[in-house]
Parts: sequence; C-alpha cells; structure tokens
Amino acid sequence: MKKILITGITGFVGTHLLNFLRDKDFQIFGTSLSSEKEEGNIKIFKLDLLDEESVAKVLKDTSPDYIIHLAALASPKKSFDNPKEFLHNNTDVQLNLLEGIKKITSNPRVLVISSGEIYGQQEILPINEKASLRPTSPYSVSKITQDYLALQYFLAAGMDIVRARPFNHIGPGQADDFVVASFAKQIAEVEKGIKPVVKVGNLEAKRDFTDVRDMIKAYLLLLDKGNAGEVYNIGSGKSYKIQFILDTLIEMSGKKICIEEDPARMRPSDIPDIVCDTTKINSATSWKTEIPIEDTLRDTLDYWRGIV
Repeated sequence: MKKILITGITGFVGTHLLNFLRDKDFQIFGTSLSSEKEEGNIKIFKLDLLDEESVAKVLKDTSPDYIIHLAALASPKKSFDNPKEFLHNNTDVQLNLLEGIKKITSNPRVLVISSGEIYGQQEILPINEKASLRPTSPYSVSKITQDYLALQYFLAAGMDIVRARPFNHIGPGQADDFVVASFAKQIAEVEKGIKPVVKVGNLEAKRDFTDVRDMIKAYLLLLDKGNAGEVYNIGSGKSYKIQFILDTLIEMSGKKICIEEDPARMRPSDIPDIVCDTTKINSATSWKTEIPIEDTLRDTLDYWRGIV
C-alpha cells in the first residue's frame, strides 16, 4: 500500500481529496492546524508547518511515497490586509517541507500547488504555461515563490517535484471569502430571512471556474503522470462572467432577491478576463472537466442552505 501525505488535509480542497481517497489503496497521512485523527487507513497530525523540527519529524515517521502540498493562506483579498503574513507563511511552510524531505531516505513524488493567479492580466487568452507572470496581489507573489522554490529544489537537489497552477476552483465547502461561496451563502441567508439583500462586487469580470471534485482528479493524475520539474495549468478552458454566476444562483433560489453593490467587495486590482489553456495537462494525463458548472453551483448553494 502506497503512502500519501497531504498537507492542509482538513481545508476545502484537502477535505474533498481525503473523501475521494479514503476507499482507495492508500495509507493516508495528513496535516492540520486544528485537528488530529486516526481511523483505519487515515492518520491526521495536528501540526504547525511553520515548526521546522515538527515537520521533519512527521516526514521521518511517515516516509511517504507521495506528497500533495495544499496548505497555504489562500485568499487574494485578505492578502492585501496582511501581505507580510501571506509571504511569510506560504514561503516558510514550503521551505520547511522541502528541507524536511531532504532529510528522509525516500525520494517522494511531490505535487506543489501554485495558482493561476500568478499570471495576472494577459493580452493573449487562453493562458498557457509560457505566459509571463504578472502578480496582482501579495497572495499571487507568495504562490510564485512556492512555484519557483519547487523548481529550484528540483534543479538543485534532484527532488521529484511536479508543479500545478490551478485556476479558480469552486464547490461545496469553500469559505465565503471567495465569490461563488459568498453569493451562495448570502442567497441562503436571504431565503431564511437572515439578511435582506445580497451584496456584490464587480459583476463584469470573467473567471475560469472548475469544480473542486474535478480539480482533485487532475492533481492525482499529475502526481501519477506529470513530468518532474514541469508545470501544468489546470482549469476548464472557459470563462464565465460573475454576473452569470449570480444570475444562475438566484434562478436556482426561486426567490425575489435584491442586489446591492458593495465597494468593500471590489478588489484593488481586478482582471477583466482569465481563461486557462489546458493543452499541456490534457496531453500529459487526458484529464478534462466532467461536472457542469450548473451542478457545481447547485451543490454549493445546497451546502450553504445546510449551514446558515
């Protein structure tokens, strides 16, 4: 049985990944800031990845065959409020992980998760892996650092590392810091009479959205078939206007819902359109999205209906 270590396993993506893998032929290890668990083929360590010695100990004790590094501060919007924290956390956490891997005898295959955010605004769409990097938030700068640290450890230390650049991914369980989850939560609150209106930011921007349940399959395929040292964009290859997302969720509600523009929800730097070029990952793994966006939006709305 192969051993896989997933950092940030109790987060949005990690939770979906754990649920997908729990009945597969893996011994699953995970790290979490908040919880500890041991059940069947799953063991979750309560671990602060900023603690270098503790990270090294977990790696030594588990000696994983595969590592998926998900743990990171992930909100571009919040990164403007505390840029130092985002840069420090996302960089040092990955450094501790990579330095810890150097100290163990196994040579695990590692998938490092960067972000499509690092491309910023591009004149040519869709965006492929050769596009210039134009970060528009402290978060995206931190993800460039993670991306290039992974490349450096591949080149200098010979580590078996694959880099992924996922574009926007959405679905049930995502925090309401992100636009689709925010809309879904607010609509659920309006339905229950908790709030009178749905507050919105820029509805004209277009984004490439992928269901998180499709995204985790892409991660696992890259872990299996990606070339060490290479980087792969992951997305749907289509962009949707934020207005379409909002209108679709409201239609699913069936309620009369009032909209109010909120200046606080406007990003300091907002990109008009983002589309992922999926050619490279399609060629390497034959991965493609399977879940229609309408299903994703319905599942997200139903999730928040059960929470609020």
